[in-house]
Amino acid sequence: MAVEQPVRTSVPPSGDQTRIHNIGYRTYDGPRLGRSYATRSLYSQSLRGSYGLGRSVKSKVLPMLLFVVMCVPAAIMVAVAVATKAKDLPVDYTRYAIIMQAVISLYVASQAPQSVSRDLRFKTVPLYFSRPIETADYVRAKYAALASALFILTAAPLLVLYIGALLAKLDFADQTKGFAQGLVSVTLLSLLFAGIGLVIASVTPRRGFGIAAVIAVMTISYGAVSTLQAIAQAQNSTSAIPWIGLFSPVTLIDGVQSAFLGASSAFPGGIGPTKGEGVVYALVVLGLIAASYGLLVRRYKKVGL
Repeated sequence: MAVEQPVRTSVPPSGDQTRIHNIGYRTYDGPRLGRSYATRSLYSQSLRGSYGLGRSVKSKVLPMLLFVVMCVPAAIMVAVAVATKAKDLPVDYTRYAIIMQAVISLYVASQAPQSVSRDLRFKTVPLYFSRPIETADYVRAKYAALASALFILTAAPLLVLYIGALLAKLDFADQTKGFAQGLVSVTLLSLLFAGIGLVIASVTPRRGFGIAAVIAVMTISYGAVSTLQAIAQAQNSTSAIPWIGLFSPVTLIDGVQSAFLGASSAFPGGIGPTKGEGVVYALVVLGLIAASYGLLVRRYKKVGL
């Protein structure tokens, strides 16, 4: 029968057993690129992410599909203009984004939460601020990235129209002027929509809630404003139509471009704002852009604590 033997433990010799091991740590002697480089890197990464670049194939499907949907109607218009030798394009450059506003709103709803909600959900925002980057740098990078992505989405079909107009041998000066006006319009639209989308998406870490909230704000506001404008026209209160347009992002852009860029208004009866009313529209647009940036900075100062 086996007899269990007691386990013998070695007793360390008395005295200090401390050892210092050289495991190869070295100090960093290279360049320290600082805040500006970190901000540019965050901007580049966020812009690429807005189109799914550097991410899974699944993440590329929706933004690329929406980009194609934005450009295909412009290509069809160009083909028709060239084939029929038309004297002008069927749609003005400033009108194209208004017509396609549903696609633009869907893009904002899908990509604004993707840009900020994941950082909130996985609590990575404080990690950004542990580096040289600051709150304002983070907000500027995210805001600029989404606005740039929106500008690419809205300016690409205008470029298709412009190239097609030149191929159709339409008047160069008129087409260049219209193209420039269209670029100004979509620049304002990109800044406004990006700010509103990011503010809404930054409220919740849940991407699904963010998407639903952005869609609701964009579509409900436009539907409500359009309905009220139609009612005002039916009751012969045409003077109220421009002021009602102040309460929707889409109609705000419509009002600015119809007042200052020579665009035809999509308001009922084509009753756009006058120059004086257009000043109010422009101030509201710029105020919303500035307010969106300020709200984002205050929001992320709290998150980064």
